[in-house]
Amino acid sequence: MDIPLSPLMQRFISHFGEMGSRWGINRTVGQIYALLYIFGRALNAEEIAEYLHVSRSNVSMGLKELQSWRLVKLQHHAGDRREYFEPPKDIWDIFKVLLEERRRREIEPTLSMLRDELLEKPVSDEDKRAQKKMREMYNLIELSSSWFDDVQKLEPETLVSLMKMGAKVQKLLRVTSKLGLSSSKDKKQEVEKLTDE
Repeated sequence: MDIPLSPLMQRFISHFGEMGSRWGINRTVGQIYALLYIFGRALNAEEIAEYLHVSRSNVSMGLKELQSWRLVKLQHHAGDRREYFEPPKDIWDIFKVLLEERRRREIEPTLSMLRDELLEKPVSDEDKRAQKKMREMYNLIELSSSWFDDVQKLEPETLVSLMKMGAKVQKLLRVTSKLGLSSSKDKKQEVEKLTDE
């Protein structure tokens, strides 16, 4: 270890390890990612193991998982046979990758299951009620996914501006409604469309 980890870095790494289980990854994977993110240069597996005081095999498994999430990139250095790893440099790229991967792993399978169940012919009133609730869920997830697709296309600066607007967007929509640019009837129809399709 040519650069020791400061107490600040250690706390950051430790926190990501603790949060890992809440995010569906193990502690070591969270720590590896935090180390790579905060360290400032690519590290090889031996360095990671030494910094985190974990086995080389744990590091290898963790790096494979992070690669499957597209959260680390493999590098080779001239004259060195070892593999080095680092996360994407831009925080917005990391954010987008995380959202894309969560969508691919969690949202898309749910949409697929809901689609299949909505294609089934209900055999009872209970099934009809269940399908109505499933359709509501499906429509909301689809709407969110469509919105996510639009957000993914935004430049980071535009996305930051949108995020900073927060509740101001709701005020803008109210003003639009008061000016008659969209009626409450239109809004009600949109909500009903989401729940009745």
